[in-house]
Amino acid sequence: MGKKRSREEGKDAPPPDDGIDRMDEDGSDEEDFDLVNVEFEWFNFDPKIDFHGIKSLLRQLFDVDASLFNISALADLILSQPTIGSTVKVDGKETDAYAMLTALNTFVHRDTDPMKDILKYLVEKAQTNPSLAVVSELIKAGKHIGLVFSERLINIPPEIGPPLYSMLIDEVEAAVEDKEPYEFSHYLILSKTYQEVESTLNMEGRKKKKVKEEASTFFFHPEDEVLHKHAIAHGSYSYSKEEDSVADSKRAFQEAGIKPTGHMILIEASKFPSAVKAITDYLQPQ
Repeated sequence: MGKKRSREEGKDAPPPDDGIDRMDEDGSDEEDFDLVNVEFEWFNFDPKIDFHGIKSLLRQLFDVDASLFNISALADLILSQPTIGSTVKVDGKETDAYAMLTALNTFVHRDTDPMKDILKYLVEKAQTNPSLAVVSELIKAGKHIGLVFSERLINIPPEIGPPLYSMLIDEVEAAVEDKEPYEFSHYLILSKTYQEVESTLNMEGRKKKKVKEEASTFFFHPEDEVLHKHAIAHGSYSYSKEEDSVADSKRAFQEAGIKPTGHMILIEASKFPSAVKAITDYLQPQ
């Protein structure tokens, strides 16, 4: 298991359980699957290495609405604070990240172009869902909100999530001690959910399985459902570029596609550590 170097040289961040170093290798039709050991490594952000990898993860996080933002400028902003947040890699520091998590201060960066665009977008989206009304109010009030960007490649085990959040808490605490601007009132986590939708593919010769009119919401990140229990607000919103998304290209099941939606989770800073402990307990490797 790899370890991430902390802000203080010589001090290692505690590694998560070794149980997450396993990924299924689906290479046959047999009932028994072979397991391949994968060593995940945690690193601080490095502007010389991580620009393209972070851009790719941000595009995945914002889905079809990524085109509304200057993702390059956002990646640069994230990389400008290398001691806050982490990347997860497999083949050493010089490779692209498989996962990332960090937090930006919405008030401190409010005058930068990428943050101005994102805050305007979040206010507009929060106003489309009554459950997210408080998000719009806090942003307009100029609160110091920790805007959390958390994303990982599909098929990366969710167990890597809790260590990322735990390291963020430790790094923010160290930054506050150093009088850096990370004393947040709230954390606003950007995420994604999805619903199953009926496929429009040619189903001739087969009986279609109708998707329920009131589709259930599913989570790309299973920890989000746990975070809801500690949140003062959470909810989904439709993408502005929703018409550009083709559900059949994102089919999760044989007879259904998926419709991704944006998602926000707002947690008071004082309750954030207990929320992280809850997802750690929930995703504890067996």
